[in-house]
Amino acid sequence: MSLKEYDLIVIGSGPAGEKAAIEAARMRKTTAIVERNSVQGGVCIHTGTIPSKTLRETVLYISGLRQRSVYGLVGGVKAGVSIRELMYRKDQVIQQEVDVIQQNMARYRIEVIKGVGMISDPNTVVVSDDDNNTSVLKGKVIIISTGTHPYHPPRLNFDEHYVYDGESILNLDSVPRSLTIVGGGVIGCEYASIFAHIGTKVTIIDSRDRLLSFLDNEIADALMYLMRKYRINLILGDGDKEHVIENEQVITTTQSGRKIASDRLLFAAGRSGNTKNLGLENLGIEVDDRGLIKVDDMYRTSVDNIYAVGDVIGFPSLASVSMDQGRLAAIHAFKQGDTSCINNILPIGIYTIPEVSMVGETEESLSHMNQEYEIGIARYFELARGQIINDHDGMLKLIFDPKSRRILGVHIVGERATELIHIGQAVMTLGGTLDYFMETVLNYPTLSEAYKVAALDGFARIENRF
Repeated sequence: MSLKEYDLIVIGSGPAGEKAAIEAARMRKTTAIVERNSVQGGVCIHTGTIPSKTLRETVLYISGLRQRSVYGLVGGVKAGVSIRELMYRKDQVIQQEVDVIQQNMARYRIEVIKGVGMISDPNTVVVSDDDNNTSVLKGKVIIISTGTHPYHPPRLNFDEHYVYDGESILNLDSVPRSLTIVGGGVIGCEYASIFAHIGTKVTIIDSRDRLLSFLDNEIADALMYLMRKYRINLILGDGDKEHVIENEQVITTTQSGRKIASDRLLFAAGRSGNTKNLGLENLGIEVDDRGLIKVDDMYRTSVDNIYAVGDVIGFPSLASVSMDQGRLAAIHAFKQGDTSCINNILPIGIYTIPEVSMVGETEESLSHMNQEYEIGIARYFELARGQIINDHDGMLKLIFDPKSRRILGVHIVGERATELIHIGQAVMTLGGTLDYFMETVLNYPTLSEAYKVAALDGFARIENRF
C-alpha cells in the first residue's frame, strides 16, 4: 500500500474538480485528482453537457432547419439517418475536450490517480483501482466534486433497450420512430427538441402544469408553443404511473389513465448526488435525501478542511457555475479570510430548439416580492437580422424598474439566446439602466439590436404611464 502526500486532493475531475485543482496548482500547491473513470471530464464532457449540445448542433445541420425555406430550398432529414451519423461529431468533440483537460493536467503538474476514492478521515483518501490495488493519499485539504447521476425510480427497469435515462440515451442503437419523455425539465426538453427535429414522434409527460417552471411565464409559453409547432406532444399536469413493455413498445400509463405507446422511453426527472461509499457518514458530513452535500458560503462542509463543489451540492447545477465554485473553494481553502464569491447574477441557458436563456428576475418573482416593474419587448421579426436568418418566432424581453430604469431581468427565446444573454448580464452586473441600450449604437444588422428595440419599447411604456 503506497502513501503519498499533497496540499490538495480533489475527488472527481468534472468542471468543478478540474478548476479547483488548477487554481490550487497556480498557487503552487501540490495537487492530485482522483477519478474513477479512465479519462477525465466527468458527466459534463462524456454524457451530459458537451454530448447533448453537440448532438443538437448535428441535428440542426442534418435536418437543414436553418436553411429550410430561407433560400427557397425544401429540406429535411434524409430517410434512414443512422445513429452513427448522429454521434460522429459528438465523439470527435468529446475527444478534443478530453485532450484539452489532459493538457491542463500536465501543464499544471496535477497528478491524476485512477480509482474510487473514500475519505477515511479529514486528511486521508483511500483509493482503490480496478485491480483492487489500494493507495493512501494524505491531503491538507480535500475537495469533493463527484457530481450526480440520473435518478432511477424503483418502478422502472433501465434496460438501455427500451428504457433510458438522461445519460444512457446516448447509447441508443437506432433512431426511434417514437419517444416518450418523462420529465419536462431542462434535460427532457432539450432531448425532446433534438429527436423531434430528426423526425421522431416525441411526447413529454410531466406532473407539473408548465414546462421549466423557473422561466418567466411568457417565455415558457412561447417555448411550449414552438415545441407544439414542431409536433412535440405535451401532456402536462398528469404524471406517469406505470410502464410496461408490450409488442416491442413501451406503454406508459399516466395518473389519469391515459396510455401512450412509443418505441423508447427516456426518464429525465431528477438526479442524485454521487456520495455513496465516500465515507461521509463517518465524518458527520450531512447529505440530503438525494445525496446532495450541504455546504456554507465558502463551499465548506461541516468538516473545516473538506469542501464540496459542483452538482453534488445541488442548485444551480450548471457547469459554468461549477467551474467558479471549484476555483473559489480552492481560494478559500488556501487563502484564509478571502471573501471572493460568485456574482449572484447568474445566466441560465437551455439548449432547446430554439434556445432559451435568462438572467435576473422574472415577472412572477417580482410580483411575488410586490416590486413594481415594467417590461420592454423586441420580437425577432422586427429585426433585419431576424428576417435574414428566418427566425420570426424569437423574442427578447427586458424587465426593469420604471422609476430608476435599472434592468432587473433579461429573458430570450430564439436563435443565439445563450450568447445574447451575456450583454444583458454585463449591463445588470454594472448596475446599468434602460438608457444604456437606448443611447448605444449597435451593429446593423444583428440580433443584438433586440436590446435597443426592447429598450425603446419599454421607454415608450413608461412615458405613457407617467
